[in-house]
Amino acid sequence: MKLTLGFSPCPNDTFIFDAMVHGRVDTEGLEFDYFLADVEELNHKAFAAEVDVTKMSYHAYAYAADNYFILDSGSALGRKNGPLLISRKPVKPEELSQKLIAIPGKYTTANLLFSIAWPEALHKKEYLFSDIEEALINDEADAGLIIHETRFTYHKKGLIKIADMGEFWEHLTDKPIPLGAIVIKRSVPEEIALKVNRVLRRSLEYAYKNSMASFDFVVHNAQEMDKDVMNNHIKLFVNEFTMNLGAEGRSAIDKLFDVAVEKKVIPALPKQIYLTPNP
Repeated sequence: MKLTLGFSPCPNDTFIFDAMVHGRVDTEGLEFDYFLADVEELNHKAFAAEVDVTKMSYHAYAYAADNYFILDSGSALGRKNGPLLISRKPVKPEELSQKLIAIPGKYTTANLLFSIAWPEALHKKEYLFSDIEEALINDEADAGLIIHETRFTYHKKGLIKIADMGEFWEHLTDKPIPLGAIVIKRSVPEEIALKVNRVLRRSLEYAYKNSMASFDFVVHNAQEMDKDVMNNHIKLFVNEFTMNLGAEGRSAIDKLFDVAVEKKVIPALPKQIYLTPNP
């Protein structure tokens, strides 16, 4: 069976999916017609239910939950790896409601966290995540939410941190921050969906054991070519929750949705959102 598969060009995703899409592991008879795209583009494709298996922001999942289950493997979730709010000039947190904020997409988890922290800051402009640093340098926006590799490079460009959205979330809930999920269409037969989850985990296990195997694929697609940045990116966003969400990961995801629904930032979700029952 052939499935369409979408994921981002960021090092954590290419590291995870390399073995799966290049035949380095047993795919149990599955084939994948894959493509790479920015996470906000992936979010919109999921809204239209265009892809069988895809990476998407946890924020965006709230708007696609009727069509997708969250897989146990593949998620970007953790501590001390949240989006950062940065600027070129000092900005006091209480001034943000009067400032123009550059965001990496309306449906990114970065924007969800910012909306929870500063609900009164409504003056926003969307940018491709890799363009936000330049937007701030060129005074196109007063502050910006950065994700992916840019969290490692902003200070080299004279930009300063206003707030760490991961720290905000951990202080609020004492839970890891859910950033991105790997989801599968509810219409995919359960037997096939469980195969996908096994193959994805197998691909990640292979990547850990053969770290150089994915090097060319990671480098070819990375926005930031510095090897140390790429390695730090993978170490930060690929962790035990990526292998398996587990009870702690699911608890963090449930909490994110509960808080966002309570604050009326997202709609209510279906009762079952995970592919498999609670662990």
